[in-house]
Amino acid sequence: MITHFSHEDILQLNHLYKINLINSCSGFKSANLIATKSANGIENVAIFSSVTHVGSDPPLLGVFMRPTTVTRNTYDNIKETGFYTINHVHESIITEAHHTSAKYGKEISEFDATTLKPEYKSGINCPFVETAPVQLFMEFVEEYPIKANGTLLIIGRIKDLFLQKHVLETDGFINLSKAQVATINGLDGYAIPKLKERHAYQRPKQTLNTQ
Repeated sequence: MITHFSHEDILQLNHLYKINLINSCSGFKSANLIATKSANGIENVAIFSSVTHVGSDPPLLGVFMRPTTVTRNTYDNIKETGFYTINHVHESIITEAHHTSAKYGKEISEFDATTLKPEYKSGINCPFVETAPVQLFMEFVEEYPIKANGTLLIIGRIKDLFLQKHVLETDGFINLSKAQVATINGLDGYAIPKLKERHAYQRPKQTLNTQ
């Protein structure tokens, strides 16, 4: 039995039903805490499910942010200072990480509202999330407005990458399963995926060569 929603059907859905449906139809998403510090020294940390790979050389990551028609502390801090950190959510901090989606004022740090702890590294004036198995120090590069819905794509370069040693394989592969890194299904569903298998670089099958 297949359930079908046309574009017109989707537009007419109840608001909550619609955002649950569309936020989950794209598949599992990354679960990351983006941490920043304002120019006034106030720390901020918020959960994002929209961090995506942009390129490896140079090493770039993108993150989609909601429209700035209301205050967006993470975005404001990134534009003020030019720096931020991306921290992977793992199983033991899911509940506290999810709470950072609550809308606190700019003067309140989510580190104070949760049990999450900021961690500072030498020479970096931007907080990381303590215990995160993968931590990235990012520098803002550019942004692109998405005209279709008013969101923003923020592009940043990886300045520093910190990993718990046991997740790094000899070929550079980061085995997130070893650290119980979480993934997000929709807006509020969390899962801990398990690596099943890896495959070699694929080339065309010679038997299908038509030359």
